Amino acid sequence: MNALNIQKGMSSHSAYDLRDPNSEIIESHTLAVMVENEPGVLARVIGLFSGRGYNIDSLTVAEVDHTGHKSRITVVTRGTPAVIEQIKAQLGRIVPVHEVHDLTVEGPVVERELGLFKVHGQGEKRVEALRIAEIFRANVVDSSLESFVFEVVGTQSKLDAFADLMRPLGLSDMARTGVAALARGI
Repeated sequence: MNALNIQKGMSSHSAYDLRDPNSEIIESHTLAVMVENEPGVLARVIGLFSGRGYNIDSLTVAEVDHTGHKSRITVVTRGTPAVIEQIKAQLGRIVPVHEVHDLTVEGPVVERELGLFKVHGQGEKRVEALRIAEIFRANVVDSSLESFVFEVVGTQSKLDAFADLMRPLGLSDMARTGVAALARGI
């Protein structure tokens, strides 16, 4: 701590970015990339990551301006502060990219993960699966005589807890995606 009681790396409540750009600590960052909604743009953006050996933890794409033909690509990636800055700079150089925002450091963020869980079971296991789903506010999006597909939205720990409770009841398959949005409306 320094004289102002600001810990190194704490930038969300400060006007100054106090992170050490030469740090070797791997950080997770959520980037919102505003692009032209045209064929091949997603391939170019993703090609930048794969061509340079950067990993993508999560990726979502949505059209945000129908009249202006703009889309938002939200990417969660990991790297040192220097690598994250390099990714942002390289994304900014791609022609159809309008803006690159690092949601992790820019301000208050609402972040949620979406999970789809397929649970097989019969009899009492089905009833217990429905009870647990109600507790977690999971929606049944598909059902058959042998299985349910549940949709759960929340934090990563909420989805992990749901999966842990459903495994003994017949969890057979799951798909998860990260979703992030900046509270001020990027």
